[in-house]
Amino acid sequence: MGKRVVIALGGNAILRPNQKATFENQMENVGISTDSISDVKKAGHQVIVTHGNGPQVGNILRQNEEAKEVVPQLPLHVLSAQSQGFIGYMMEQSLKNALLSKGISGSVVTVLTQTEVDASDKAFQNPTKPIGVFYTEEESKQLTIEKGWEMAEDAGRGYRRVVASPQPKKIHGVDSIKTLIENDTVVISTGGGGIPVVSDEKGILSGIEAVIDKDLSGLRLAEQVDADVFMILTDVNNVYLNYGKSDQMKLETVAVEEANRYVAEGHFAAGSMGPKMEAAIAFASNGKEAIICSLENAVDALAGLSGTRIVLGSGKK
Repeated sequence: MGKRVVIALGGNAILRPNQKATFENQMENVGISTDSISDVKKAGHQVIVTHGNGPQVGNILRQNEEAKEVVPQLPLHVLSAQSQGFIGYMMEQSLKNALLSKGISGSVVTVLTQTEVDASDKAFQNPTKPIGVFYTEEESKQLTIEKGWEMAEDAGRGYRRVVASPQPKKIHGVDSIKTLIENDTVVISTGGGGIPVVSDEKGILSGIEAVIDKDLSGLRLAEQVDADVFMILTDVNNVYLNYGKSDQMKLETVAVEEANRYVAEGHFAAGSMGPKMEAAIAFASNGKEAIICSLENAVDALAGLSGTRIVLGSGKK
C-alpha cells in the first residue's frame, strides 16, 4: 500500500546559493526536483508538495519597491500570492512533463493556499523576520514615518524591513486537497508557508503583513491532510550531531524523546536544521513518521533505506 506523503522542498530545489535568479535557472532546478518527486509518485504514493519562496518573494518585493513611483505598491500578502503562483506554475509544468515522460498516471494541480494565523499572536508585537532590500538609517526612519514599517539593522549591512512570523493555525482548502489526492492527483500547496490571513469572529478572511515559516506550515498541512509521512527534503541526506566537526555523527532512526534532547542540547542551528527538526518531532509525536533526507534519496528514504527518520517509539543512531 502506498503512503500519503507531504514533501517539503528546501530552497535549493528552486534557486541554489549565489545563483542568478533568472527564470531559466529556476526552471532547470525545479525540473531536477520534480524528476525525483515523480519517482515518489511512481512508487505508488499519494504526493502533496510544499515549498519555500524566500528568494523569490524577496525579489518581487524589491521590484515592488523599485517601481513604486510608476506602479502602486502591493501589500506583502499579495506578493506572497504572486510568488506562490509562479513557483507553482514551474513545478506543475515540470512535474506533469516528468510524469508523462515516465508513463506515470495522474494529474498535477497547484492550489493557491491561504494560511490562517492568529491576529493576537505575540509575533506581531515583536516583528523579527527581515525581508526585502537594504536601506540607509535615514531612509529607514523615513519609511517608518511614511509607511509605518518596522525597521531593523541587519548584520552591519544596513536597515531592512522586519515583519512578524506568526505560528500557522490552519491551512485553508484542505478538503479540496484531499479530494484531489484521492483522485490520482499530485497537489502543490502552501508554498512559502502560505498566504498569511486572519479571520474575524464571523470567519471573514483578510490578508495580513507577515511571513510564515514554511516548515511549520508544512507540518500543519501534513497534520490536516492526515499524511502518513512528513518528508522534509534538504541538501544533506541525514541530520548530524556536531555537524561539520571532526566528531560529527549521522542520525538514522531517532525516537522523539531522544530527538528533543538533541534539540535542547543545541545541536541544530536556528536558521537551518533547527526548524526542520522541530517540525519533524512535532509530526512524529502524533505516532506518524517524519523523514529528513536529500532530494535524490526520497524514494529510498520512504522504503526505510536512507535519510533520518523521527519516530514515536525507540530509535537508534
